[in-house]
Amino acid sequence: MNGIPELGIGIGWRPEIADAVEGLSGIDWVEAVAENLCAGHLPDSLVRLRERGVTVVPHGVSLGLGGADRPDTRRLADLAERAKALGSPLVTEHIAFVRAGGPLTASATLEAGHLLPVPRTRDALRVLCENIRIAQDALPVPLAVENIAALISWPGEEMSEGQFLAELVERTGVRLLIDVANLHTNHVNRGEDPAKALDELPVEAIAYVHVAGGVERDGVWHDTHAHPVTRPVLDVLAELRARVAPPGVLLERDDNFPPASELAGELTVIRETLTIAADVSSATATATGEPAALPIVPVPSVPPVPHRPPTDATRERLALRQAALLSALVAGTPVPEGFDTRRVRVQSRALAAKRADVIAKVAPELPGILGGGYRPAFLSYAANRPMRAGYRRDALDFAEHLLIDGRPEDPVARRELTFWWQERAGSRPPRRATRLVRRARAALIGIGR
Repeated sequence: MNGIPELGIGIGWRPEIADAVEGLSGIDWVEAVAENLCAGHLPDSLVRLRERGVTVVPHGVSLGLGGADRPDTRRLADLAERAKALGSPLVTEHIAFVRAGGPLTASATLEAGHLLPVPRTRDALRVLCENIRIAQDALPVPLAVENIAALISWPGEEMSEGQFLAELVERTGVRLLIDVANLHTNHVNRGEDPAKALDELPVEAIAYVHVAGGVERDGVWHDTHAHPVTRPVLDVLAELRARVAPPGVLLERDDNFPPASELAGELTVIRETLTIAADVSSATATATGEPAALPIVPVPSVPPVPHRPPTDATRERLALRQAALLSALVAGTPVPEGFDTRRVRVQSRALAAKRADVIAKVAPELPGILGGGYRPAFLSYAANRPMRAGYRRDALDFAEHLLIDGRPEDPVARRELTFWWQERAGSRPPRRATRLVRRARAALIGIGR
């Protein structure tokens, strides 16, 4: 493991708050969602930040390193290209799966549109280690992987989160991106002790830390990234700082963006939390004679521990388990044995709600055309119709579904939706296209009478 760069205090860069981020004082670095960037046409805001000496780290969300399949070479090449274009010292991704099915299960590939937890088993660990090694070999800079938040637990898990992460680092030499908000989420939702996880994981491998807000509803914590950071999350940050001085700490905000003054206030609270925790750690060390928190120092290169790569049978077993869970979440199939059915249904509704929110952003014309009927219509559609190929295709599929079903009932809205679909759909499979065109033509003729 090579030396981890000292990043400082940062914030997640998003187009909606680009101007605010540029105006914030004391920002040492930013993190940008990799899939939202084009290496050849970087946003002007990021270019200006880089010219000021602000480090930019690309944060991937679609590799699915915890999935049963090996990482897609095109996605890896895209991530590598973005890292080079940004001059980044490292790139980050998640310990999660985001799709399932496909050739390993002889079934259609299902997309989650979300980060889903990997079972903490030996099989899953072997697959994850090999996938991370493949990614490390394809990337021009070091990789760090993030622990995720989860509403559900896998049956038959063999390790705690801290143990799982420790073995992962030992076998691959990968760095860790520790999200303290996700540790809190897993405490509320799965009864896992954040302090125990921090005690078990190799804190010296931490590349940086995420801090984010969320909200609790009906006893379930939702890691929304759309609410202010809460005191319990800051307490976990303090727990981490008592053990190690992290090279970087970053505030994440992905929605419901507040004024710049509120973002600045949250960054101030994060800085204060780190300072107080460091002072307490030093005072405790002086009083007890125990070592204080580990300082920020370069980590010496340590060769990964050799491990047995997964067999095809191992990947197939994992693929079948992940496909069964994802099908229950996005296609309405029965919940696999051993899972908490109520929690799976809560997660399923949360995924459908997220799809509705994202579709409203990528295709804002749909809520405009459908009005108050948009959300209930989409949630009904999403209950047993998985996303096939990204959110833009999802928006087209949803519109097609409504039109084939003769909706919306209002003829003017139906005509607007028909025109919207026709402008964007392109070629379609003949049978479905013919059926839709006939319905659309009939609708237009009826409106013209």
